[in-house]
Order: sequence, then C-alpha cells, then structure tokens
Amino acid sequence: MISVVGPTGIGKTRLAIDLAKHFNTEIISCDSRQFFRGMEIGTAAPSAEELAEAPHHFIGNLSVQEYYSIGQYEEDALKKLHELFENHDTVILVGGSMMYEKALIEGLNDLPEADEENQKKLHAILENEGIEKLQEILKELDPEYFAVVDFHNHRRLLRAIDVIWQTNKKYSQQIAVSQDSRDFNSIRIGIEAPREELYDRINRRVDIMMEKGLLEEAKGLEEFKDLTALKTVGYSELFKYFDGEWDLDFAVSEIKKNSRRYAKRQLTWYRKADDIHYLQLGYSQEDFDGLVEYIDEKTLL
Repeated sequence: MISVVGPTGIGKTRLAIDLAKHFNTEIISCDSRQFFRGMEIGTAAPSAEELAEAPHHFIGNLSVQEYYSIGQYEEDALKKLHELFENHDTVILVGGSMMYEKALIEGLNDLPEADEENQKKLHAILENEGIEKLQEILKELDPEYFAVVDFHNHRRLLRAIDVIWQTNKKYSQQIAVSQDSRDFNSIRIGIEAPREELYDRINRRVDIMMEKGLLEEAKGLEEFKDLTALKTVGYSELFKYFDGEWDLDFAVSEIKKNSRRYAKRQLTWYRKADDIHYLQLGYSQEDFDGLVEYIDEKTLL
C-alpha cells in the first residue's frame, strides 16, 4: 500500500491519481471530511474529472447525518483494501487525516470505552465554559496530542481527556503503540514545500472555493450545523456569518487562518515520522520517475 501524505492544499490528490494510473490500481481515501456527500467544495474533494481518472473509494459515501467512527473506518477500509489486493499488487491510500492513516497502517490501540461519569463532567464543562476550557484541559494534560489534534472538534477533545483521566497516561503515548500487525507492506510518500508557499496555496485555495460556490454549499448544509460532520473548517466560520456574528470577509479570513493552523498541526505530526519519502512541490516528470523507481526498490526488499 502506497500512502500519500502531507498537509492540506499540498497536492496529494494529483500525486495519488498519477500513482494509481502508473500502477493501474485504485485509491482509498483517508480524508475524514471527504467521506461526506454535499461537502465537495469545502473539503476540496476530487472533481468528477479526477474521479474518472482512477477509481476512488470512501469519497462522498456517507450522509452528513451519519456518525462514522475511526474504528468503523478501520474495519471498512481494511475490508476494501483486501478486496483490492485480490486483483492489484499495489493500492494507493491518500489523505491528510493522520489518525485515519495510522488506523489503517498500524491498527487502533486497545483504549478503554468511554466512561459515563467522565463524559457527564466533560459535557457539563463544554456547555458551561465552552470548548476553550476543554482545549485548556487537554493542553495541560497532553501538550503533544494537543499540538496535532483538531481542537475545534469537541469529540476528539472529550475522548482524549476521558482516556487520560481513566488511565493516568498521556493519550499521545497510548496511540503511539502499534497494536496489530498487517499482512501488507506500507510505503509512505509525502509532498513538501516551504511554509510560506504552502500558506499561499492554502489562501488561494480558499478564494477558489468561494468562487466555486462554497457559500451556497454551506447555506444548503446550515440545518445540519450541529452535527459532527459540519463542525469543521470552512463551514463553522460561514455558519457564524449566517448567524450574523461575523461579516463575510472576516469569516473567509478565519477559514484561511484555521486552514493554515490545521496544516501546521499536520506538519508537526509528519515531522515526527522517519519513514516518509518526500517529493518537492512542483515535482517534474523526472522526479516522479525517480519516485516510481524508489517504490519499485522498496517493493523488492
């Protein structure tokens, strides 16, 4: 399995498709926002033209009203992966949802189930003191996990704090231990760029999303704004505009800022890995040929 990783806006979709075409294979997405239908613009889901270039799985396969856990994804994606390996020697995985990639490559850890009393306490904190208080608690308990978590997603915060309270161990340490061995090999490929160039790309991409109709897309999803799928960058900010809290220019600037922050957390996560082979943004055909050669050599080992 070739896993294409990197921060948001870096060009993972294009590289994954090019690799899928070269190896005549299919693509599994591990972008947890692209699982949901109706969010194509705001999640930068592959276009109809891109989807036609190579078969994709786990793109727009869920309703925003569905709750889908990382455990369910691990089970479903493993099943699909093994189906694909029946006919292909190589399968491509692509996406920037770090924990979802980790779940598929290594397996989830044997973490405790949610504790009812802890959950009651945490929900009371969320209601009375806001998500900022949960962020503060997690940052104090586990700064390493706080550095990479999507801290606007209250479910992630609740889960991590609950597990820490139950085990008296950092969540980051517990998820770092690989649980399951896999019967396939993984090769991780990344794309990198200077930080300023990446941030410029992210800012431009948000402008393009707005031109493509992100505002209208978000308006059509406003009734679902309290559901987990919509508590994400690109939508949360526009819902505040619809509610009259922010003007549109400020909402768009916040989408850009929060997208850059998310990219920074992704970079922090990937920087800790020593098994990612990097291509530079704007790679040439010669660079791509070199990458294929690298993959072929790794496959023979």
